[in-house]
Amino acid sequence: MTSNSTSIYSRNYEERVYAGVLGKIIGVYLGRPFEQWSNEAIEEKLGEVNYYVHDKLGSPLIVTDDDITGTFIFLRALSENGYDPDLTAAQIGDWWLNSIIENKTILWWGGLGISTEHTAYVRLKSGMKAPKSGSIAVNGRAVAEEIGSQIFIDGWGMICPGDPERAADFARRAASVSHDGEAIFGAQVMAAMEALAFVQSDLDTLLDAALSLIPRDCIISQLIGDMRGWAAEHGDDWRATLRQIHKNYSYKRFGTNCPMVSNHAIIMLALLHGQDNFQRSLMIANTAGYDTDCNSGNVGCLLGIKNGLATLDAGPDWRGPVADRLYLPTADGGRAITDAVRESYEIINTARGLAGLEKTSPKNGARFHFSLPGSVQGFLQEAGQQGVSLGHLDSQLCIQFDPLDSERAIRVATATFTPPEALTMGGYELVASPTLYSGQKIVAALGAGGALSGTVSAGVYIRVYGKDNVLEIQRGPVQTVGVDTPITLEWTAPDTKGQPIAEVGIEVTAPGGSHGSVLVDSLTWTGTPETTLGRPEHGGNAWERAWVSSASCDLRSWSNDPSVFRVVHNDGVGLATQGESCWTDYTVSTEIYLHMADRAGLLACVQGLRRYVALVFDRDRSVRLIEQRDDEQRVLCESDILWEYEDRFEVSITVKIDEICASVEETILRDHGSGAPRRGAVGMMVDRGYTEFGAIAVRPA
Repeated sequence: MTSNSTSIYSRNYEERVYAGVLGKIIGVYLGRPFEQWSNEAIEEKLGEVNYYVHDKLGSPLIVTDDDITGTFIFLRALSENGYDPDLTAAQIGDWWLNSIIENKTILWWGGLGISTEHTAYVRLKSGMKAPKSGSIAVNGRAVAEEIGSQIFIDGWGMICPGDPERAADFARRAASVSHDGEAIFGAQVMAAMEALAFVQSDLDTLLDAALSLIPRDCIISQLIGDMRGWAAEHGDDWRATLRQIHKNYSYKRFGTNCPMVSNHAIIMLALLHGQDNFQRSLMIANTAGYDTDCNSGNVGCLLGIKNGLATLDAGPDWRGPVADRLYLPTADGGRAITDAVRESYEIINTARGLAGLEKTSPKNGARFHFSLPGSVQGFLQEAGQQGVSLGHLDSQLCIQFDPLDSERAIRVATATFTPPEALTMGGYELVASPTLYSGQKIVAALGAGGALSGTVSAGVYIRVYGKDNVLEIQRGPVQTVGVDTPITLEWTAPDTKGQPIAEVGIEVTAPGGSHGSVLVDSLTWTGTPETTLGRPEHGGNAWERAWVSSASCDLRSWSNDPSVFRVVHNDGVGLATQGESCWTDYTVSTEIYLHMADRAGLLACVQGLRRYVALVFDRDRSVRLIEQRDDEQRVLCESDILWEYEDRFEVSITVKIDEICASVEETILRDHGSGAPRRGAVGMMVDRGYTEFGAIAVRPA
């Protein structure tokens, strides 16, 4: 038994969170292609699953998945509620409603009474508050005790290093939004073990601590006792223990689609028979069957936390194919394209916020900073480049090239929007906005590593969606890279004519015979976009995919004017938004053409479906500047303008750090000191009806 010195102040904590995040996504990507297959089917078609098998089954490796999205998104309820240690289940439920686009994002939309999370969402949407929304009393035991609460729970353990009691308490609150009974207890066990794993590496100690936090007479407690006994009896023979699971804790016993208890047994199977080996443990979790991606993700996260990055690097190359990539499709579209380092620091800073500490922001808050060991933050080298490799060296991205046979342009890039291969992704849809826009300044800090022969130059480039969704390259200025002369590249992203920027990268040009390495210390972008979000003149639907829409119909215009959006929503409020929740100091403007709606308006400061500022044309024919926050709407100011259907108005909202100012033609509505948010994305809103909008222009304030 060993003890690790880990606290939220330590580098060890940061690296173990990163290892946990990587373990989670590796486990999910490994198990996703054959989710819910039986053990017999897996062994017959795949054998023991010792490494990624997506290619054998014709599936992409990097996919959207409820296990990943729910884990990292639901945890944000804590930061979005001021890091309140007494955060309630009701507040977490409110965050569900703000983050989830119905029938599109995060959840398995299997139907009321079939999908536990869909059932809970229906309850929340109807006005029922958590924890009632997930209770056995409302939904019945079979639905309430499915697996979802366990698969979403890892983050709550990671923000409580060394404190399993607190982790279990947070887990209870988070899980009760959608689950009850044994599903709560299973989630508490996982969160408690993960919290304690930061400071304790002995599995029996982790299990004992977790069991002390749930009722002794619950099924999960009985199951863990049985599993420990069977594992001791069967030694290395994990299949013998699996047969006991099938006999005593199979799906049939619980009469539900995906029971928590049966899958919790598979997690315990992998941990107790896995010999503390990452590859063997994931092999067992995946070869055993049932909900493979869920169970494998939980096992991978726990082992990553417990044993650190070394456990991921001890066997085959788990990290290389993943390259830190993950997707989080939600109503906050600007956060969908992300990576394991970015999400690790979200968790780290949530823990710091809970402790009353300032956030930590490596390299002055650069978006890509490569500060964690081995991190590449989604950067991949262009296919077909011989003699080139991409790696990590001293907290920098390392572009290494051997002697080249001829002059070569070496490119490495990371996604800033939905990649072409993900536009038609099956399963969970990738709903996303771009993260980089025209008018923003890209800044990259570069240097050379060791010997660098020949005159090597480097520059920033982007790829933009063009005709028929084909990517087109655009380049910024280049500079010479020297061993003793670090350089800073700066380039303002050009006007892309409404097409989304798909990726940003570094292009290194090296003469034939040259060798060495170029190091990317950081890459980021700053400033307000200067762009017009409309429909491009030709080709493809990527521009439409850039809008995150909860409206009933798509945004394609049926008029002859390509700059017009028709936003239609049949019942309640529908939004179409674009941008990042960090945007500030901007003016958003458009023309609004009011046809038939209870309300319609222009949006700013958007931070989800139920948190925004809007310039609203209301059903009583008034015009108001309002703030929407969860269930509450607050009027910031209003005008004496009266409007009629079929009227057209030029409208704008200017967001500054000290005020929000809206205009309707020549009329100004100004808000000072109300406490309304001063940052967020932009968009359009319609309440039960149909309204046209012109192209949406975003400019610096």
